[in-house]
Amino acid sequence: MSRVVLITGGSSGIGKSIGEFLHNKGFTVYGTSRNPERILNSVFPLVSLDVRNVDSIHLAVAKIIATSGRLDIVINNAGVGITGPLEEIPMEEIKNNFETNFFGPIEVMKAVLPIMRFQNSGLIINITSIAGYMGLPYRGVYSAAKGALELITESLRMEVKSFGIEITNVAPGDFATNIAAGRFHAPVTKGSAYKNAYGNTLKALDEHVDAGSNPNEMAEAVYNIIQDPSPKIHYKVGAFMQKFSIVLKRILPDKVYEKMLMNHYRL
Repeated sequence: MSRVVLITGGSSGIGKSIGEFLHNKGFTVYGTSRNPERILNSVFPLVSLDVRNVDSIHLAVAKIIATSGRLDIVINNAGVGITGPLEEIPMEEIKNNFETNFFGPIEVMKAVLPIMRFQNSGLIINITSIAGYMGLPYRGVYSAAKGALELITESLRMEVKSFGIEITNVAPGDFATNIAAGRFHAPVTKGSAYKNAYGNTLKALDEHVDAGSNPNEMAEAVYNIIQDPSPKIHYKVGAFMQKFSIVLKRILPDKVYEKMLMNHYRL
């Protein structure tokens, strides 16, 4: 029987690449989009879902169950970037980022766990970020939301393991996607105390994304995780130095690591 997969944020970027890869491997894939009617080139069906809206989550899950009768794998991929000096980011944008990157995935998991518990099987893969392992300058909100998702996954794994459900994190580094286009940028305002430093960081961020890896690497990594009967708690996917930066954070003195990050971001 073809395993049924739900991928939030499956209309572009990493989510689309994962969906196409799994579709070609014979999985029954459902992606989601806030406006699926606008997507004309998807090779797998897209259902309407906004992770900030609990009703839309439950309607999407119910539609998949009504169509396919089960749900084996859920990939919490929907997310949004945010940059800016913490002092200058509007609080509503900070809350919106957490609604999308943290509370949204929790609501998705709450919606699908009863189904997986009934099946006595299931796999949830939370797409986090290497940025979630460290506080990055002018990306603190994003780092905090993704880091929170990493930690809550650790907790939830232990709570549901006896029901035959596996949960894991996959933290990507920089990939060549359109994430920068959807990212909220606090404006580089004239007269801001952060104008020059923040402007330099934005340039570095855009260069990293433009030079990022092919998102098919993430798709292959996710496929390999699905094939593993006992997945690890954490996976990191990306360039060597991005993954190694997590190791350096563990072994270097805090101030040495901080200086390394400041040099990297031209601060």
